[in-house]
Amino acid sequence: MDTEQTLRTFTDFFRERGHETVSGTSLLPPPGDPVLFTTSGMHPLTPYLQGRPHPQGRRLLNVQRCLRTTDLDEVGDSTHLTVFEMLGSWSLGDYGHPQSLSWGHELLRDGFGIPAERLHATVFGGDDEVGPDNESLRTWQELGVPVELTREDNWWSNGPVGICGPDSEIFVWTGDGPPRRTPTTDPRWVEIWNHVHLRYHRHQDGRLEPLRQPGVDTGMGLERLLTVLQNRRDVHEIDLFEPWMRTVPSLWDLDERSTRLVCDHLRSSIVVTADGVRPSNTGRGYVLRRLVRRLLTALYREDSSRGLAELPRELIEHTLDHFRQTERADLVREVLLDEERRFGQLLERGRRVLSRTEFRARPLDEEDYAYLHDTYGLPRELVAGISAG
Repeated sequence: MDTEQTLRTFTDFFRERGHETVSGTSLLPPPGDPVLFTTSGMHPLTPYLQGRPHPQGRRLLNVQRCLRTTDLDEVGDSTHLTVFEMLGSWSLGDYGHPQSLSWGHELLRDGFGIPAERLHATVFGGDDEVGPDNESLRTWQELGVPVELTREDNWWSNGPVGICGPDSEIFVWTGDGPPRRTPTTDPRWVEIWNHVHLRYHRHQDGRLEPLRQPGVDTGMGLERLLTVLQNRRDVHEIDLFEPWMRTVPSLWDLDERSTRLVCDHLRSSIVVTADGVRPSNTGRGYVLRRLVRRLLTALYREDSSRGLAELPRELIEHTLDHFRQTERADLVREVLLDEERRFGQLLERGRRVLSRTEFRARPLDEEDYAYLHDTYGLPRELVAGISAG
């Protein structure tokens, strides 16, 4: 099942069950939200999950693009991405958790064609505050899905204060041969979908108060789902990345990890730019600047003559089309090339500074890195790259 079929299967399934598609999928959070970027599908819906009526009703669905930088240093492996999409469905005080789990099982088995014997669920087993989630346990038992009870792994919270509740995660077996053991004891069980039963509000003093309007929040990463449906071991091998993984190695001779990083950061930079962000030294602009400079550092490591002028327009357009963005490809390209010129100027300044005797005579320490950043604006990764070169 390719990307478009997967998206259509998901949205059609929930529309047939009365869900309205939530409009607005920008990476930029609503006004007044203190976070830099949307990090999950439920993020823009938090006020409605807390009880505010939603103008589109009580059953919602969405395909939300998200950006996370918490695992930035892991990007380049076989699973981590900076920008990704979340498939989400919500009940705002309408149907309960058992119905959500039943629909989830039906969609995975009948809609996406995942054999029932390759599914496993985990359920909250209770702790000192809240008892076990017997409702979800009974639902999975009735559906014939094996269950593992956990504590910390199946309690979801939106930070130390706010809405929270037990969740049930659905795993798919990706190993050879019949499934073995359980999700917490074998990494070949891959989490594919999380269904959260939002039942409580946690106060500053740690006290849990039942919500007047319990809800359901589900989230499933599109790229991870595609990895499973297309039987891939590497997220970069799915059809969504095919144009990138076919084109970038022909442009620049990079090792495997650097190729993945360049593809991810370029793709993410395109999406962030098309959502209206411009490189700067603070806030969202700094995140974009860092992404561009990290990918350029990877490009220049082996050959400083490489550059983004070689990036085909088709890759920019492919990314804009997939993420349903209307910004012009030429404008996005101009922003990236301008940031590359600024990076080149910073590189030249860095080389001049690091050529001084006090920096060439010994290895750099933490005090040196802090001084070079605060005085000359040279980020650590840039200094390390120049020193290594």
